[in-house]
Amino acid sequence: MKGTAGGESWAARTEDPCQAREVLGIVGDKWSLLIVRNLSQGPRRFTELKRAVDGISQRMLTVTLRGLERDGILTRTVRNIMPPHVSYELTPMGRTLREATAPLLEWSITHLTHIDAARAAYDARPDTPPA
Repeated sequence: MKGTAGGESWAARTEDPCQAREVLGIVGDKWSLLIVRNLSQGPRRFTELKRAVDGISQRMLTVTLRGLERDGILTRTVRNIMPPHVSYELTPMGRTLREATAPLLEWSITHLTHIDAARAAYDARPDTPPA
C-alpha cells in the first residue's frame, strides 16, 4: 500500500503501538461492547437492541451502530417490506472482537459488587477529594 489519507504508510501505522488508540476508541466507549455482546446471539433489530442495552438512548444507539458498521464490526441489512425491516449482525471481525472482549465483560459482571463497595468506602473517607 502506498499511503493513507494522513500521509502515513500502512506499514508505519501498523508499527506504531500508539495507533492502537484508534481501535481502543472503537471498542472502549460506553456502549459498543454491550451491543457486540447482544449481537453475539445472532441478528437483532434496532428495537431489540434498544430493549437489551439498558440505559442507551435511541440517538446513542443509532450513533454507535453507525460507527460499528463503518468500522466493519457489524452489518446492517434492510429488507424492503412494509414496514421496512432493519437488522444488525456481527461480521467475522465483529465475532472475533466478541471473543476477545468476553473475558473483560465477564470480569466486569463478576466484580461489579466489589467495585461498588470500594467506591462507597472511598467516598466515605473524610480525606476524599470531590469526584
